[in-house]
Amino acid sequence: MYTSDSASDPDRIARYRERVFSERAALRDAARQPALHQDRVLRELLEHNAGTEFGKEHGFASIRSFEEFRKAVPVRDYRGLSPWIEKMAAGARNVLTADDPAVYFTSSGTTGAHKKIPVTPSFMRRTFFPFYYAAWAPLIEHFPEVLTDRDAVLNLKHDPLAAPPNTGSGRPHVGASQVDLGGTFGEPLAAEPGSSATWATLPVPVAADNHLHRMYLRLRLAVESDVRCVIGINPAMVAALPYQLKLWWPRLIKEIRDGTLGGVPWGRRNHERAAELERLADHFGTVRPAHVWPRMKAVFCWTTGLASLYLPRLREEFGTGVTVLPAPVAASEGPVGVALDRHGSAGSLVVTASVYEFVEADTDISEDVETLRPEDLEAGRDYHVVFSHIGGLFRYAVGDVVHVVDRSGGVPRVEYAGRGGRSDVAGERLLEAPVIRALAHAATATGLEPGNAACRVAAGPDGGHRYEFAVSHRTPWSPGEGDRFAEALDGELCRQAPGYRTARATGRLGAAWVTRLDGDAFRRDWHNTVATGIRPTQVKDRLFQQDPAQWARLTGGTADVTGNEAT
Repeated sequence: MYTSDSASDPDRIARYRERVFSERAALRDAARQPALHQDRVLRELLEHNAGTEFGKEHGFASIRSFEEFRKAVPVRDYRGLSPWIEKMAAGARNVLTADDPAVYFTSSGTTGAHKKIPVTPSFMRRTFFPFYYAAWAPLIEHFPEVLTDRDAVLNLKHDPLAAPPNTGSGRPHVGASQVDLGGTFGEPLAAEPGSSATWATLPVPVAADNHLHRMYLRLRLAVESDVRCVIGINPAMVAALPYQLKLWWPRLIKEIRDGTLGGVPWGRRNHERAAELERLADHFGTVRPAHVWPRMKAVFCWTTGLASLYLPRLREEFGTGVTVLPAPVAASEGPVGVALDRHGSAGSLVVTASVYEFVEADTDISEDVETLRPEDLEAGRDYHVVFSHIGGLFRYAVGDVVHVVDRSGGVPRVEYAGRGGRSDVAGERLLEAPVIRALAHAATATGLEPGNAACRVAAGPDGGHRYEFAVSHRTPWSPGEGDRFAEALDGELCRQAPGYRTARATGRLGAAWVTRLDGDAFRRDWHNTVATGIRPTQVKDRLFQQDPAQWARLTGGTADVTGNEAT
């Protein structure tokens, strides 16, 4: 028996739907005249920020065209812009942006100092909200129950903070999922599906860094409800859910039966639901989200990158008829693409949000690198993303690589292909995208089903270097199958990456080696990493893992690493 109740507000739902569909219609309309909107975005960001320190230094007031903008402003990554950003974060005004940042978004990485991404009211109004609302259109169009039942959505990324940390200027420095968009930017409709669920605001106190306990408490409440959609954005969070459900199963059943929440009396004793769940586990011999929530309809998360290896089987954990909808191609710094329909992986370039430039994926990013405009992109190719928007990021190399799937409605449709950093110990210049493709092709060639994967540069048997892959698998592989997969993977790497092919042919790299891990290895590693105090949204799939301790934790072995870390 489910205990969720409906807390729907018909008027708010109607206004929300109208906003979502109108923003999607506006983006579809803008795609018909992309050059016009790119020119408008450039003009507005120049006019708005001409009087800033950065704008004066780069002559914004005299720039009249994109070519002049490209000559005046070099391409920079976060490190290149950080002197201006740090000055703003310390309290200086009118540095990068004419309006003061209301918050600073953190980066999503798990290592190094967190970035401070300035988020201004102008950025939210002109760049963020139009794509943000439109991103929910396919979900609420085809699965309207995510709005009409308060407890229909388990939003794993929703993570509000009562007392967020601040920068020197007194502005919150938080993850995008931790910001109250309604209160901070006057957008009450911006609350995501699932953000008013019973478990969205926990009724018991939880330490700010005890993320696993918070996840447990939310799952404890959700297991008593009729969940029909899971929102994760980061697919590693979605993949962890079935693992955690099994891990915490006895405790969950006991608390439901006892009417407790984290050991504290809460609600009523629900013997009927506890008994129902126990019968399901006994009948199936295991427990899956599909058993707990048989009316599950949709999962919303990124569907490409390493997730493309494990999502097909992961979807079965939630139900054979479940639809996986792609989250936007975006970063904390800004949007790139948003799915306006039910395409499984790609989103249309958000031409109203930023001025977009692209660099061939095989080309190194530099201040004066040759860039391409949206109209120059070719389907089937990979590109680094560079964007400029009104929020103070100008010709900013975001560090992501996208793959152009096709063109739709006049603009490129892109999917996330991987991070832009290379692994290069012997001239192989490996990017994530071709390695992930090689893994997928090797799986097809051998008929095997790898789950998640990671790799490192390790010492080869002859004293040189080789790539060692840690690969989880759903079903056992025989020794012969593992050898065939390794051989196929090495061959595919040679086909996908010319630098790797040359390094292999000249003996600078040995053949790829595969270490087989059990099916839960990556989920377990994710869970244990979150246990150290890192926010779940920040713990993402990472292909290149050159840290010896990380590798040892993942593989359960010892690490003896040589070679260079991916840059």
